[in-house]
Amino acid sequence: MCGIVAYTGTTEAIEILLAGLRRLEYRGYDSAGIALQRPADRADTPNTPSTPSTSSVADTATPASTLAAEPLQVVRRKGLTELVTEADGSTRNKGMIEQLTEAVAALADTDPLRGTCGIGHTRWATHGIPSEDNAHPHRDCSGRIAVVHNGIIENYAKLRQQLTAKGHHFASQTDSEVIAHLIEEQCAGNGGNLREAVRTSVAQLSGNFALAIISADEPGTIVVTRNDMPLVLGSFEGGAIAASDNAAIIEYTRDLIFIDDRCLAVLHETGAIEYYDPAGEPYIPSGYHFDGSIEDAQKGGYPDFFLKEIHEQPRVIRDVIANRFDLKTKTLVFDELPLTDADLAVIDRLYIVACGTSYHAGLIGKYLIENWARIPVEVEVASEFRYRNPIVTPNTLVLAISQSGETTDTLEAVRLARRAGAHVVAITNRVGSLITQEANTVFYLHAQLEVSVAATKSFLAQVALITLFGMFLAQERSLLTGPQIAEIYGEMKQLPDQIEHILANTSAIKTAATACKDATTALFIGRGVGATTCYEGALKLKEISYLHAEAYAGGEIKHGPIALIDPLGLNDPSAQTPVVAVVTQSTTRDKMISNIEEMKSRGAQIIAVATEGDRRIAELADFVLYIPPTRECLSPITASVPLQLLARYIAEMRGTNIDQPRNLAKSVTVE
Repeated sequence: MCGIVAYTGTTEAIEILLAGLRRLEYRGYDSAGIALQRPADRADTPNTPSTPSTSSVADTATPASTLAAEPLQVVRRKGLTELVTEADGSTRNKGMIEQLTEAVAALADTDPLRGTCGIGHTRWATHGIPSEDNAHPHRDCSGRIAVVHNGIIENYAKLRQQLTAKGHHFASQTDSEVIAHLIEEQCAGNGGNLREAVRTSVAQLSGNFALAIISADEPGTIVVTRNDMPLVLGSFEGGAIAASDNAAIIEYTRDLIFIDDRCLAVLHETGAIEYYDPAGEPYIPSGYHFDGSIEDAQKGGYPDFFLKEIHEQPRVIRDVIANRFDLKTKTLVFDELPLTDADLAVIDRLYIVACGTSYHAGLIGKYLIENWARIPVEVEVASEFRYRNPIVTPNTLVLAISQSGETTDTLEAVRLARRAGAHVVAITNRVGSLITQEANTVFYLHAQLEVSVAATKSFLAQVALITLFGMFLAQERSLLTGPQIAEIYGEMKQLPDQIEHILANTSAIKTAATACKDATTALFIGRGVGATTCYEGALKLKEISYLHAEAYAGGEIKHGPIALIDPLGLNDPSAQTPVVAVVTQSTTRDKMISNIEEMKSRGAQIIAVATEGDRRIAELADFVLYIPPTRECLSPITASVPLQLLARYIAEMRGTNIDQPRNLAKSVTVE
């Protein structure tokens, strides 16, 4: 879930909300919506229940009298972008904000949206498909409370069950809707105090969230809160505003306020903002003055999107793995997959087709799926797949991986597999992309928009999702037990914290980058999944720094590539060839140490990615980039992070365009 904007003040809110949502479009989304408090002269009588409308947001045929009965005005726009033809015959995709704006304009004659207090949202689907019912804002049973939410509510299923038992009716598949009903329940128990109802509701939520809430019974008031999700606030002459991102509010104020986890802020139409801690006591939040541009705001203070997206990876991993494990049944859940147990039992071959970074994620998937599920897996470069007459039957399962969902080579491979009768599962980050229309089943990454051309967070999302799917296949084939899966899943939940630990101290990575910045070539070596981690690390270095790099399985280095090591490096440090070795704790660690010694003895400069506490590597390598201990099958996720940072720091030192490398595009739509 991607973007929140909330405004209360003296100006009509609709344009401020729509402008704010446009500022957040870069984050990616698949639906959008707004909710406004009706002006006093048009609102219904307080405490008069009404049923929230679930009709189409573009349904302008709804009588104005019916709409006027609703205590809050809500307009939502769902799902896929719309293809439009311009006057010159060219075509373009019409985004949801544009469609939302048109839906608002269409109501001008029947029930024009007016009001100076409202909330807006752009949604990236996590729970429930992109649809109007699942779009935000969500309302309670009375229709008097509206909520927008970014994040994941981990205990939503339990809360939903409890609220349903108390008579609440749900209109969506989302985790977010439980918040509206929970606040309604708390309001009923405290005399209608919205702030206190939000505070006591938040205390019951597990997960991460940023929330903005309005109630028809408290005109001109918005309550916001957060936990481990971004939210920025500001006050100005025209009122008070809050948003997920600086970019949505710096047009109005450059003095920005940040509240701590589970603290609340109450925004008033006068521009005043009250702040409360989790116990309900007043407190003073932190703030700062922002002097940057809109693009700087979108980067969140990072010098480039590449680095920003690396730092978003802990959140991405949390989102990918959230709600995939059913605690009651102790099983992994892939509800999107329509295949029965019998269908899965007869799968005799699995192809993974992809390009570039996605291909490397597929190689890791091969290692895991064959190891756990014992299904033969072939990983194919998508551009070659359809030209080699592959063996595809109805018993073949095909995973097609594409961050953009528009990669032509991968799309053609999907079409070939479908024609041959295979079931195709698409793994993509883009809702509504072409691959989602061609595949039988779609697994979404929910990594949000990735701006930098070189992939980082989408790669880790792909690896995490494939890891879960590999365990799922083993589970369905009775090759991994519930306790085994629970143990691995539990370790996966620790990965975001481990990545944050790596990101907290990058000085060793910067030092290693300084030693490599003037090199003419670099080698990467690893074994097992470590080798595939190296393939991706070398690709990142090539993409953004233009330093030539090649990756090899450690045992292959002596069969040719070792000739690239300059023997002058034995006596002249400036002639040393950088060799990046992924040598984490694994079944092949001792073999890797031998490979490193071979390179070192010939004048190489060794940069090792190793497990914390490995003293032998510290003795052997020139530079050691430590990562927290984890089992071998999960190591590509953490080991990739220092390699991403190494590439970025080298690129920065070499003065290249990190976000937009020469000759490359984010979505490759030609063969």
